[in-house]
Amino acid sequence: MSPRETESQRFSYSLGGLWYRRDWVYLLSLLVPFVVYNLFLKATSVLSQPGEHGVFRILDLMQSDIFFNLGYALLWIGLFAVAPKGLLRRVVVVLFHAVVILVLLVTTSAHQYFQETGTTLDYDIIALQLPKFDEIKPMLAYGVPLLAWVLFAAALLYAILGPFVVARAVQRRGGAQTSPAETDAASFLVPVGLLLLAFGFGFLSLLVGYSPTEAGTSFARAPFVHVVLTGAEEAVAKEGSSDNGPSVEHPAAGANLVPTVRTQRRNVVLVHLESTRPQSVTPYNKGLETTPFLDELSKESLLVERAYTTVPHTSKASVSVNCGISPHLVQRTAEAEPGGIPAPCLADLLNEQGYKTVLFQSSTKGFDDFGDLAENFGYEEYYSLESMDTEGFERSNYFGYEDDIMLKPSEEWLKERGDEPFMAEYLLGTGHHDYKPPTHYGLKDFSEDDKLDRYLNCLRYQDFFLRNLMDQYKELGRYEDTIFVIFGDHGEGFGEHGRYAHDDNPYEEALRVPLLIHAPGWFESGERVEGPSNHTDVLPTVLDLLGYEVKYGEYPGYSLLRAIPEDRTLMFSCLNEDKCQASIEGTKKYIHHYGDRPDEFFDLSEDPLEKRNLAGERSEEIKERRDELVAWRSHTNAMYRR
Repeated sequence: MSPRETESQRFSYSLGGLWYRRDWVYLLSLLVPFVVYNLFLKATSVLSQPGEHGVFRILDLMQSDIFFNLGYALLWIGLFAVAPKGLLRRVVVVLFHAVVILVLLVTTSAHQYFQETGTTLDYDIIALQLPKFDEIKPMLAYGVPLLAWVLFAAALLYAILGPFVVARAVQRRGGAQTSPAETDAASFLVPVGLLLLAFGFGFLSLLVGYSPTEAGTSFARAPFVHVVLTGAEEAVAKEGSSDNGPSVEHPAAGANLVPTVRTQRRNVVLVHLESTRPQSVTPYNKGLETTPFLDELSKESLLVERAYTTVPHTSKASVSVNCGISPHLVQRTAEAEPGGIPAPCLADLLNEQGYKTVLFQSSTKGFDDFGDLAENFGYEEYYSLESMDTEGFERSNYFGYEDDIMLKPSEEWLKERGDEPFMAEYLLGTGHHDYKPPTHYGLKDFSEDDKLDRYLNCLRYQDFFLRNLMDQYKELGRYEDTIFVIFGDHGEGFGEHGRYAHDDNPYEEALRVPLLIHAPGWFESGERVEGPSNHTDVLPTVLDLLGYEVKYGEYPGYSLLRAIPEDRTLMFSCLNEDKCQASIEGTKKYIHHYGDRPDEFFDLSEDPLEKRNLAGERSEEIKERRDELVAWRSHTNAMYRR
């Protein structure tokens, strides 16, 4: 070896195929930014978590990421070393870029998903969304900030071309390098050692985070590792799945209505307030002037103090409201599939009594498969955004326009009905993420937090729509003979427990909803029901108000006109499977996190904000509650099997 050769050159020669400085430049010009980028994203997520942010805590939550990135870098150095030239080297180079792009895509998506929801991205969520790419395109186009797209595009462009450009520039500046004629046979042991070391670090990245922490086992794993692991777990679960067990007929499967001496032919209107939580509307929070019209309406309505969704997701909540049953406890909107609902829904029942039925929505029919879902609910007519004129209206989120867009089609439909009894649902969308409040009624300053402020202004807009809708019914002479059910489908999180949005948020801010029933001539002094109640109570309450009896079937809910059993237990499930479940018995609330993080137990009468976890004091009760949730999930899904 020439005296002029440096120590770095000698080390390069020992790596078999990495003879040139150009090879090192090529590899490190991509691996170093790649590792820095991944660790920066994870550090940002860790720092966004509530609680202490000491160095040891940060490093503890980043162990998996550090081991993964070390192993990943060593893997490619070793592969380049064992493929010095020719076709094998070209294959390794192509794979190098392709896998970097794949990991970059997963890591970036996981980071963005965590920032928006406060929960981790896993294989199940990706598998659910990819087949519906046409439906999520608006979300990507309007819901992801432009700067995020620019940075991601720049990262992808660099991952494809950066190493080649940098290596060529270095080669031109430093001149060509030649390799020695031959190397010591022992040098081939070095790349093998690198590959073994890479797999060792990779194995360590899998093991880290198996003990539940407050942040969650899934959060402690590197994002790409977590997606791969959950994919493997899903494959194993499917292979040994017992979900093909016997089906159970739903108790309400054969239900129909029988008129009584109390029967009244009043109209029924469901007003679906999207992503609306009680603490953010005036009837439940007198210090917040977001919904003054709803507040005035509540003074002549029946208001439920503690009302809940069952699954905090729009389509799932709609199943409970429209059909009076728990939804199918799976991620996809299985209820929109043919025969997807195991019991007659309210529109089905009223159709048989001569009612005309219609559903209006200010969003696209692809949103949560509502085109097919409306048909399965029994609605004879359905008007989505595609059938409405958008001129003069503002977009309110990535899948819809402001809710006033429904007023014109509603007016035309009501005029055509004459004096016929009808049931109508208005599915509002303005409250939904990404919170773009229309400006027709001005905006107010509710919060210094920009996202929360935009959300509260969206709820304020929904209040204007509700007033406009009531005015329309009054002008058309249909107000006095109509029962209005005004409900939130689910709440919304804004970091109160480190969670955002609603799908996988088991806390009160996401599970509790406003629920009012306004029926002119009833509740004129304003009535209050303590609860706890959930969406399954809407159907029996409406039928009670109309004076119908249910024959040949039984729905699980209770009429809010009558006493709710004191020992009632409400069950809840997050949308994405194996994320979380919860139950409330009286004011005692239990949350099960499937081992991802410690289970929680709260006494809502003393701790309504769910700050003090009593799980350590309730071990026996927790076991019973967990068993009840498992049995509820199994029995509910058995009623959906066909």
